Amino acid sequence: MKQIKKPLAQYPQVTIDNQPPFTLTDGAVVIAAITSCTNTSNPNVLMAAGLLAKNAVEKGLQRKPWVKSSLAPGSKVVTDYLALAGLTPYLDKLGFNLVGYGCTTCIGNSGPLLAPIEEAIKDNDLTIAAVLSGNRNFEGRIHPLVKTNWLASPPLVVAYALSGNMNIDLTKEPLGEDKQGNPVYLKDIWPDSKAIADAVEKVKTQMFHKEYSAVFDGDETWQSLKIQDTPVYAWQPDSTYIRHPPFFEGMTKNT
Repeated sequence: MKQIKKPLAQYPQVTIDNQPPFTLTDGAVVIAAITSCTNTSNPNVLMAAGLLAKNAVEKGLQRKPWVKSSLAPGSKVVTDYLALAGLTPYLDKLGFNLVGYGCTTCIGNSGPLLAPIEEAIKDNDLTIAAVLSGNRNFEGRIHPLVKTNWLASPPLVVAYALSGNMNIDLTKEPLGEDKQGNPVYLKDIWPDSKAIADAVEKVKTQMFHKEYSAVFDGDETWQSLKIQDTPVYAWQPDSTYIRHPPFFEGMTKNT
């Protein structure tokens, strides 16, 4: 990670809508995503993320304005038990709104950054960051303008969205200030083991039965798709998603 070495005055000032301008520096976290089908299958870390968000909101902390945050678990059960535990509103408050299930940010489907942020990154050659609970972090994987991608547990993803920068020692430096202007450290909002265990108790087997008992039937949208009853797949030449591979076109038995 390129450290912040030049004076802050030399970094770009960015304005989004009617919000106060902010300075975008090297190390800025512009994407924070609780995602990945593998790492969101653990109720303990998902509940920990929700509890940390709750503690942060109650202390008056906010996600930094340059951070694009999202929640994209691999299973619908995740949103069921977060809602049952009463944690969804706190994640929503910090911008970790549900954007879908399955492959999203972790495979590069993060969508665009806000235009002023993209412009500042390109014009100033900034080394900015994404932090996600995914499992791949090579350059450009998450977004073409994001040079560094950091893998973290879901609660740490929330923490870095609050700090807004990877150039921070979370054990010593505050994430922000509470409503009284006092510094708030990660240790102040990190949920204890009992709170996490109590929340996980709300995860019931019936939730999985409800979501997966008819998983292969699909929803109404899936069932309404029109398909041809053919022995093999009927390729559509105008499809922009699934195309017939051309590797064997023109090939004969004598080739």
